[in-house]
Parts: sequence; C-alpha cells; structure tokens
Amino acid sequence: MSDRAVTDRASTEAKAGSAGGSAGTAPSGGRRVRRDIDLDVLTQHLGYFLRRAQVSIFQDFIKTLAAVDLRPAQYSVLVVIGANAGLSQAQLADRLGIERARLVHMLDHLQQRRLMERLPSPTDRRTHALQLTAEGQKVLKRAKALAAKHEARLADKIGPDARDEMLRLLKGIEDR
Repeated sequence: MSDRAVTDRASTEAKAGSAGGSAGTAPSGGRRVRRDIDLDVLTQHLGYFLRRAQVSIFQDFIKTLAAVDLRPAQYSVLVVIGANAGLSQAQLADRLGIERARLVHMLDHLQQRRLMERLPSPTDRRTHALQLTAEGQKVLKRAKALAAKHEARLADKIGPDARDEMLRLLKGIEDR
C-alpha cells in the first residue's frame, strides 16, 4: 500500500471514529453498531432457514448433552441401539445416514466408555450385534431426560403446535 493510500485510509478511519463509529467499528462506548444486511433471495430459501435453525438447535443440544458427555450423533447412536438391541453396524450406519468409517470410530469411543458393546452376531459370523451396557442404559436414560428438556425449550420458543407441525413436515421431506 502506498504512503498516500495509508494516509487516506487512516483519515477515513479517523473520521468514522469521530462520528461515533460506523457499522463494524466500535464507537466510544465499546459496542458494535449493527448494520442491517440484506439477505436478498436467501429470505425465500428453505434450506437457508433450515440450516440456520439446525445450527441454533444443535448449539443448545450440544450444551444440554454436555452434562452426560455426549455429542448429538453419539446420542442418536445410543438411542437406536437401545431401541434395537442386536442391530449390526451396517444397519445402524444405513438407518442414521452415518458414514461407516465414522461410525466405527464413534462405536470404538462409546465402547471404551463402556456404554455399548459389540457381541458376535447369532446369525452372521462376519458382523457384530450391538447392545447397550448397563452403564449405557443409565447414561441413555439421563440423556433422554435432558433431550426432553431441550425439546420442551424448542416447543416454548415456537409453540407446541408449530413444533408438531414442523416435525410432521420435516419427516415428510425425509420420507420422499
């Protein structure tokens, strides 16, 4: 940057600062001024708002499950294993849409924590039957209670009827 450009930029920044700050700069009070940002066609994109909602919901869910040291994907895995004892890793990966290599790593971690175990399959020697341990059942029970509180917060935020309708609509997208 030339000396003239540096001088011009410093002058512009000084003027903005003396005017109490501008969007993105901190005025003398230390607070940033919020600028309205036009989202243009994004306001009509379902995927944009689904993703924003998903991020917000997951942030709360991650904080909620921290009490039992689980991540949302781990919770989902424990829930499905708990409801389907004897399920194979391949069946679990397919049902939850988790890449198999990633699932193996996650199961290794859950097994190290003694929350689930891999047993020989009674029907196929090449696969394992997954089941929760007693500790896994205990942690899952606590996690489900925490998840119910999380879901109640969501219902409070948007209303129970809207939550139920949203769930119905989103299930319809997955089923197609």
